[in-house]
Amino acid sequence: MSLGITEIVLILIVVIVLFGGKKIPELARGLGKAQAEYKKAREAVEKEVGELRAEAEKMAKENKKAKTAAKTSAKKKSTAKKTAVQKKVTASKKTTAKKKTTVKKKTEK
Repeated sequence: MSLGITEIVLILIVVIVLFGGKKIPELARGLGKAQAEYKKAREAVEKEVGELRAEAEKMAKENKKAKTAAKTSAKKKSTAKKTAVQKKVTASKKTTAKKKTTVKKKTEK
């Protein structure tokens, strides 16, 4: 739905009749200022959105690093616990073997 030349001319005639020849330049200046102000505000909002997006991406990367570090730490702790348990089991087996050997020697005598 575009405006043809006839419609534009009709709109201009109505504007001239309503506002008069002296008011039209003032209206045009006001519209120009409003348009410039709108453009500045839009650019400021776009800049702020860009900064917030960059900050969110940075925080997401840091969060991902922290999760990876936590997983690595948990794996190390789990491995350390398993190793400690394995050492205890091995020590217990050795102690049991020594006791059996001692009991055998005593029963043989």
